[in-house]
Amino acid sequence: MHCPFCRHPDSRVVDSRTSEDGSAIRRRRQCPKCMKRFTTIETASLSVVKRSGVTEPFSREKVINGVRKACQGRPVSDDDLAVLAQKVEESIRSMGLAELDAYEVGLTILGPLRELDEVAYLRFASVYQAFESLEDFEAAIELLRKEREEQAEGEAAEAGSAEQ
Repeated sequence: MHCPFCRHPDSRVVDSRTSEDGSAIRRRRQCPKCMKRFTTIETASLSVVKRSGVTEPFSREKVINGVRKACQGRPVSDDDLAVLAQKVEESIRSMGLAELDAYEVGLTILGPLRELDEVAYLRFASVYQAFESLEDFEAAIELLRKEREEQAEGEAAEAGSAEQ
């Protein structure tokens, strides 16, 4: 790491801290020649391989823009979309891969989107899971209903055991 003040080719790390979301490391460095201190921020690169074969950096903004279309007319705020994009990025980074297919990014969006808004989830899933007929929509809706019922039963069971 070159010193930004005197261009000396070496520096010493004085302090390291991770960012709040854990996606970057902030390092305080000191130049052994001029003794001035400076800060660097290190992030792990995450690339998305598109269908065409082109590789580009992962972008939360692209996730937000893609999901925003599915959320059109739904009670979903920009803050909700930002949180969703953060969850998606954290999930992808936890996979430990440097490169990921665009299709996998779309599939990773489905879980957090289902929690956020079921109608937006169905809209988005219809594209990413290539729904071809009404039966595909019906099957997805039936799965959502079944999961909702199981969740309600589980919550009722917890409430019953908490009362005893």
